Amino acid sequence: MELKRLKFIDKSFVFAWALLMALGLVVLFSASSGMASDSYFYVKKQLAAIFIGLLLAFFIMQYDYTQFSRYSWILYGIAVVMLLAVLVLGQEVRGTTGWISIGPLPPVQPAEFTKVLVILAFADFINRRKSELHSLKGIMLCLLYIGVPFGLIMLQPDLGTGLVYIAFTLVMLLIAGANPRIIWTLVLGALTAAFIMIWMHFQFGTWLPLEDYQIKRLLAFIDPYNDGQGGRGFGWNTIQSLIAIGSGGLTGKGLFNGTQVQLNFLPEHHTDFIYAVIGEELGFIGAAIVIILYGVLILRSVYISYSARDLYGTLVVAGISAMWLFHVFENIGMSIGIMPITGIPLPFVSYGGSSMLTNIVAVGLILSVNIRGKKIVF
Repeated sequence: MELKRLKFIDKSFVFAWALLMALGLVVLFSASSGMASDSYFYVKKQLAAIFIGLLLAFFIMQYDYTQFSRYSWILYGIAVVMLLAVLVLGQEVRGTTGWISIGPLPPVQPAEFTKVLVILAFADFINRRKSELHSLKGIMLCLLYIGVPFGLIMLQPDLGTGLVYIAFTLVMLLIAGANPRIIWTLVLGALTAAFIMIWMHFQFGTWLPLEDYQIKRLLAFIDPYNDGQGGRGFGWNTIQSLIAIGSGGLTGKGLFNGTQVQLNFLPEHHTDFIYAVIGEELGFIGAAIVIILYGVLILRSVYISYSARDLYGTLVVAGISAMWLFHVFENIGMSIGIMPITGIPLPFVSYGGSSMLTNIVAVGLILSVNIRGKKIVF
C-alpha cells in the first residue's frame, strides 16, 4: 500500500525543496570556505545533518501522521522539558541561552526542535476544541497552551523563535475556525501593549524581557547609521548586508568573488545573512530564484494542507507552512533592511544542524499528509 501511495507525492514540492538544499550547499561552501583550515568543514557538518534528517523524514513519511495526535501531550511535555533544560544547562551564544552540549556531540538548539513538536501537539489540541473557538474563553485556553513554551523561549531570551510561535499559532487558530474578530482584536491589543512597553522602557527605564543591547539591535534597522557609532555599532550588520546585496547587481560577482563575504565585512554570512551572500555573488537573478523556489515550496504546502483528509493534517501542514513563511520573510527582510535582526535562519540554506534537522523532519510530516490525502484506487 505504501508504494501505491508514493505515486501521489507532490513532485513540485519535492523539486523545489531539493533545489533549495542543493543551492544552499553551494552558497554555504562559498560563504564558509575561508572560515576554517578545512574548506569543507561547514559543508561536511551540514551534509551530516541533511543525511540524518533525510533518514528521519523517510521514516516519518511512511508513518501515518494521524498517530501523532495520540501522543500530543507527550510531544508537548518533551518540548517543555527541553526548553526547561536549556534554561538550566544551556550555553549562552550571542546573548541567548539557547544551546546545549551533550558530551562530545556538537551543540544543539532545542528551541528549533520544539517548533515541530509544538505544532504537532497544538494541532491536536485545537482539533479537539474546534467547537469552542468561537468564544474568547476557548481562544484564551489555546493561547495559554502555547504560552507555556512561548514564555520559556522568551526567558532565554529568543525573540526570533518566539515570533515564529506567534505566526504559526495565529494561522492554525484561524484555519481551525477561530473567531477572526477576536483574534485580530487580541493581536491589535498585544501590538499596542508592546509599543507602550517599549516607549515606557526608553522613557522611564521600565523592564522588558530583553537586554538593552538586544533592543538596540532590533531597532537598528530603522536607521542603521544612527547607532551612536556612525554605522559601526548595532547598525553594522544591516549596512554590510545592504552593501553586499546592492553590489551584486543583476548577475552577481560570482561564487567566491563577493568582497563583503570573502573579506569578512559581512558578519554571520554563513548563517543569519546567507541571503546577502546570494545577493552579492549570484545577483538579483540568483536572489529572485531563491524567492521563487520558496514560493513554490510554500504554495504547494498550502495545497497539501487544503487536500488533507482531516483537519488534524490540515493544521499540521498549515503550521509548518506558516513557520517557513515567517522564517523566509524575516530572514530576507533583515538582509534587505526592512525587518529587525532576530537571528532567524533561512530554511534549508543557512548553516545550522538543529535548523536543518527540524526543517527536513517537517518535510517528512508534510509528505506523510500528502501521500495520504487522496484515495488510493486498487
